[in-house]
Formats: sequence, C-alpha cells, structure tokens
Amino acid sequence: MGLTKNNLFSKEQIELADFAKVLAHPARIAILQYLIETNQCVNGTLVQEIGLAQATISQHLKALKEIGLVQGTIEGVSVSYCINPVKFEELKHHLNSFFNDFENSKLRCCD
Repeated sequence: MGLTKNNLFSKEQIELADFAKVLAHPARIAILQYLIETNQCVNGTLVQEIGLAQATISQHLKALKEIGLVQGTIEGVSVSYCINPVKFEELKHHLNSFFNDFENSKLRCCD
C-alpha cells in the first residue's frame, strides 16, 4: 500500500491488514501453531516439524518476527524462537474487534 494512501485508513485497519498479510501463508500458520503447541522456544526442530528447507523456514520466521508475532533469542550460534504473547494478544484483539463489528451490525446481505 502506498504511503500516500495510508491517511485513508485507521491505524487499526492498517495493523489488521499487516497481520493478515503475514498470516496469508500456510507455512507461517504452521510455524505459529507449532510454537503454540510446544509452548517453548524452539530452533532446529522447525525444519523437521514443518518439512521445509532451513532457508525457507528462516524466511517465514523473519516475516513473523518483523511483525512481532515471534521473538527470537540468540543461544550460542543458533536462534531460538517463541510466540510473543503481547503481540499475539494484539492480533487477537484486532480480530475480535473486526468480527464483533459484524456481529453487532444490523446489516444482512440480500436477505
């Protein structure tokens, strides 16, 4: 989205769209689900669990880390990743708000 068009949208709309862009790849969903299920910091196991090449996993982790859903800590020569609970709550809030707006609306399409 061009910088000149951002003034047309609310901060919440832009943030939700940014989350949606990052979540739009099934590998990223799989990574997040694995991190949630294991409930711990992981590093090399992602390659075995997801079944993608290390470089591909790294690319997806980078996108998740850039938006803040995943955080990493350096341990020696490797990086361990885990869910960032604060950012995940922010995502949950945005999605709940989005779906609550629909639930609370009186609009019904073509009834």
